[in-house]
Amino acid sequence: MDLMSTMTKPLTALGSRSIDAERSAVFLDFDGTLVEIAEHPGLVQLSQDTRHALTQLYSALDGALAVITGRDIGDIDRFLKPLHLPIAGVHGLKRRSADGVLRSVLVNDHAISELNDRLQDAITDTKGLLFEHKSGAIALHYRGRPDLEQACVEAMDQATRDMEGIHLVRGKMVIEAKPSMSDKGGAVEHFLSEPPFAGRTPVFAGDDVTDEDAFAVVNSQGGISIKVGPGPTQAHYRSKGITEFLDWLQGTANDLDRIAGVEHT
Repeated sequence: MDLMSTMTKPLTALGSRSIDAERSAVFLDFDGTLVEIAEHPGLVQLSQDTRHALTQLYSALDGALAVITGRDIGDIDRFLKPLHLPIAGVHGLKRRSADGVLRSVLVNDHAISELNDRLQDAITDTKGLLFEHKSGAIALHYRGRPDLEQACVEAMDQATRDMEGIHLVRGKMVIEAKPSMSDKGGAVEHFLSEPPFAGRTPVFAGDDVTDEDAFAVVNSQGGISIKVGPGPTQAHYRSKGITEFLDWLQGTANDLDRIAGVEHT
């Protein structure tokens, strides 16, 4: 993948009114995009302002708003409650469409279970690492022990070396093993084939390497791709960090809310 960061414009060049309520479909990563990354995944905080902005966007877009994340769907539901959005979880392995139907990619559960056992044995005596068994994937977080990054990479590589159909995904302070037949780009494509997303121009915001597949799909369809924070990317726009992005998101939500109010008066 060729990441061309030099072609990325600042988010300030993208007006909050660039999102058309009737023609846009918005897709958002979670960690590092809607919430600051925490030492433990369970410690992240979704602000009331952000939840309110998401509620406004969901209404203004007639439901064409989805979260696309590496987390499990149920995990995201707990943070967004009482919002109940369309979600693609575990990088697209699990997906809940706008009609509430759950769809899953067929996963070799035996291979995931075997991988679980191998990694548990490899890190059992290592403090500060977080082992996460998701639905169809295994993640090894080293946020609490960044000095063990290389050791974690090597352990994952060794554990998956003879497993066909399993590939490694590097993220921020985490390395994940998952089936190779799904990614965030594929999740965006699936949503765009269904109502209320179909026929709309995609907008995607994310902060990590795993979001680049989605940026590629969005760019190919003439959409708006936003990289949150530093790092090489093929996204067309970049925010300096999560604070700037959330300010933009809230401004966009407020503008769409005001426009809707005017149209209904």
